[in-house]
Amino acid sequence: MSDKTWYLTCMSSSNVYVGDTATDKITGVIDIPGSNPHGLVVLSDIDRLLVTSTVTGDLKTPKEDLYIIETSTQKVLGKLKMSNKKSPSGVAPVELLRVPGSSPAIIYTTNMFGAALWTATWNPAKKNFKAAQAFDLAPIDGGVPLEMYFVNGGKTLYVTTANPGLLHTFDLSGNPAKPKLVKSLKTGQGAHHVGLTRDGRYGFVQNSFINLPGMRDGSVSVVDLKAQKVVASMDTLKNAGFNPNSIVLLPEWNEMGGH
Repeated sequence: MSDKTWYLTCMSSSNVYVGDTATDKITGVIDIPGSNPHGLVVLSDIDRLLVTSTVTGDLKTPKEDLYIIETSTQKVLGKLKMSNKKSPSGVAPVELLRVPGSSPAIIYTTNMFGAALWTATWNPAKKNFKAAQAFDLAPIDGGVPLEMYFVNGGKTLYVTTANPGLLHTFDLSGNPAKPKLVKSLKTGQGAHHVGLTRDGRYGFVQNSFINLPGMRDGSVSVVDLKAQKVVASMDTLKNAGFNPNSIVLLPEWNEMGGH
C-alpha cells in the first residue's frame, strides 16, 4: 500500500491528507481533532500509521501525543502520551522513524520541547503500542531534538539537536530501544537535517531551524563520521545572508538513513 499511497500532514488543520501516487489526487482526509499533525510513519506490516501531534506554526500550542491510525480504514484508534510529565506537558513530539528491521516494530520520536528520545513499541499479542522514554537529552545539553537517521542496519542512530547545534551518535547494537551515547559533536546553532554519504564516511549538517533566533547559524558542518569529528564548515550561504532550510545529497551519494 505504501508505494501506491502518499500522506501529507498539516499542523494547522488537524488533518492528514491521503492521495494516490499514480494520479496525485486526494483520496481521503484523516481528521484528528485537537491535534497538530507533523511526523508520520507507515507500518504496512501491522496495518498502522503513527502521527505526531507537534505544534502550530506560531509554536504556541505544543502537544504531547502520537496518534494511532488503522491504515486500511483510516480510522483513528487512539493516542500515546510521549511524556511522564503532568498534562499538558507540551513536549511536542515532532519526528518519527522506525528502527530498520525491528520486529516487533520499534518507532523512535524526538520530543522537540521535551529534550528526549521516546519509543513506541508494538505488542503483537495485544495489538497496541507501549510508549517509553529511551534517552534523556537534557543532561547532555540536547535542546530541541529534531531529525533522526538510522545506519548500519539500525545499529547506529544519529540525532540532531538545534539549541545548541549538536550531532549525537548513538549505539543501538545492544538493545535497539536503549540507545547508548557514543559522542556529541558541536556543529552550528539550529542543527537540523543531515545529508549522509552512502559509504558512511561523511555527514553534512544543515544548521538552521526555520530561521528561529539562536537557531539559524546558516552554515553546513562537514562531519567525518568515522573519526567522529567536525572537519569543515561550508559557509557560502551563511556569508551571503541566507539560511539553508534542508539538505539532501544527489542520489549517487545519498544514504537515506532509514527514511
